[in-house]
Amino acid sequence: MSANLLSNRWLRQVLASRWYPGILQAITAVVFVLIVWQLLVGPTAAYMNFGTALTWILWWPLLPIGFVLLGRFWCAICPFGTLSDLVQKFVGNQRPVPAFLKKYGIWIIDALFILITWFDHVGGIVSSPWGSGLLLLLLTTGVIISGAFMQRRTWCRYLCFLGGLAGNYSRSGILALRANQKICSTCQAKAACYNGSEKGPGCPMFEFPRQMTSNASCTLCATCIKTCPNDALELTLRPPSKELWFIAKPKFEEAFLAVVIMGIVLVQNITMLEIWNGILKELEQYTGTNNYLVNFTITFLIAMAVPVGLLFLATVIARQFNGDSLAQNFAKFGYAIIPLDIAAHIGHNVYHFLGEGRAIADTGMALFGNPIPMTSAALVSTPIIQVIQYLILGLGALGSLYAAYAIAKNQYGKTRVWQSFACYAILIAVFYLLNLWLFGLPMGMRM
Repeated sequence: MSANLLSNRWLRQVLASRWYPGILQAITAVVFVLIVWQLLVGPTAAYMNFGTALTWILWWPLLPIGFVLLGRFWCAICPFGTLSDLVQKFVGNQRPVPAFLKKYGIWIIDALFILITWFDHVGGIVSSPWGSGLLLLLLTTGVIISGAFMQRRTWCRYLCFLGGLAGNYSRSGILALRANQKICSTCQAKAACYNGSEKGPGCPMFEFPRQMTSNASCTLCATCIKTCPNDALELTLRPPSKELWFIAKPKFEEAFLAVVIMGIVLVQNITMLEIWNGILKELEQYTGTNNYLVNFTITFLIAMAVPVGLLFLATVIARQFNGDSLAQNFAKFGYAIIPLDIAAHIGHNVYHFLGEGRAIADTGMALFGNPIPMTSAALVSTPIIQVIQYLILGLGALGSLYAAYAIAKNQYGKTRVWQSFACYAILIAVFYLLNLWLFGLPMGMRM
């Protein structure tokens, strides 16, 4: 059993302090205001805008890495979550979460994630400071409305498109906050960790620590650590992706998001490659139009449909061996795609961070009147970046393969493990080789 990191007195004092995570929330709020200001009133060219550089060259590449190392910690200090808390404090009506959000929230998140990704390509969100700024303002409006009418962090739990991504990726995180069941069984505090007490509010993400078995909604905000009178909370390290091996109630919609993300990462890569122009010309011949909106939308839908179709095909074959329904197979083994999702996502972003990283310093210096030098923004050469991408992708493929094996081992008897595993191992290998091929091609830059 892993050691409880909260046994370290210094760490426990930090997390139990009334200053945590408040100080970090204040810092991210200030940076957020700076970014929005730069996006809206700064240089209109993306390569000259400090807000664009901070958002898409620094924050976005670091985010999935943070999910693996720290789970949903970003959500604890996210400016949107902080804003929601403030709105509730002063004007919140504290209404219960509507039943339809509890039931269909993940599908809303799935739809928003797909829609925003699609609009980025057809509307140029990343390449346009104004587009990025307007997106942030639109999301801010949604956060304010949610905080004004509904309780706790309804936006973060049931509506935030980034929260859906965070929930999936954080399942592979190496940190896990859980309650000690022996201590909780004797608790007389009336679920203070969930309902709150004089020491602080209840869990903002609607989680009851005693029943929590997943990282998907835990933000490591430490609210439960502050309110628990019995020191029942434990923070432990675990192997990456371990949570995926033992999911008690797999959800079809979460597995669907996992495999759709694979398609989105693929289309993100394809549209930044030199071969994209050739693909567009081919599409124009088939569709009879050179309208980019039409042709990209077709590409986007195909890119998402192919991974979903391949996973469905694997489930059709696997059910012949394990006896589960198509929906059960899809839900159980869709989670196994998550480690490779993360690796492909990080690999794609690594290219932008290492290939354009100097833009962060250059645009920052431009704020103080220093002209942006007309030199390469790359931190390292392309061959080095590709080697790093290959290594990351390899680790993700191994993580997905072992997750698929562990799921099969924990779900079925010895005679059905290898047959079920083989179906999904082939699928994971196909996704791995496809991403490997794309990473080996010349890619364009954001800025």
